[in-house]
Amino acid sequence: MEEVLDVDTLIDALIEREGGYVNHPADKGGPTCFGITEAVARAHGYGGAMRQLPRADAAAIYRRIYWQRPRFDEIAKRSKQLAAELFDTGVNMGPAVAITFLQRALTALNRGGKDYADLTPDGRIGAATLTALDTFLAARGTASGESVLLRALEALQGERYLRLAERRPANEAFLYGWLANRIGDAR
Repeated sequence: MEEVLDVDTLIDALIEREGGYVNHPADKGGPTCFGITEAVARAHGYGGAMRQLPRADAAAIYRRIYWQRPRFDEIAKRSKQLAAELFDTGVNMGPAVAITFLQRALTALNRGGKDYADLTPDGRIGAATLTALDTFLAARGTASGESVLLRALEALQGERYLRLAERRPANEAFLYGWLANRIGDAR
């Protein structure tokens, strides 16, 4: 098991990438500040103008909703790189989508069920997902296993971005940035 990831550093880097207030006309999520949508801010008690969302409030939302609730802290105990990838994908696509990507990848990599049972892609990190991840990393080696899982997660993420742009042409305004800033070493 690796040393636990410093989530504060991860959140700070994410907030820097997301930037401040944005209200892009093609964004279905509406106004954002530090990457937090107005709907999410309101759901978590913020009632002020989005332009004035305190950075500390955004960081608290990221920690609670996009790190602790989906249990990425449990993934970080096993792999800091995978946890960071899942966190970033979860912020952009929703934690359940990121977790489903992990579950699908682990199932496809279980050598026909010989290493561990297929997972139900339910978007929740539970005992079965953690056991599958532990078994996969033990069987394939942590460094090699992480590398392969990261590639699989990024492939699924990239395919979803392309599909989003194909299905809703207004999303083409974001496709280049998604691919440039959310996939691979760009982070």
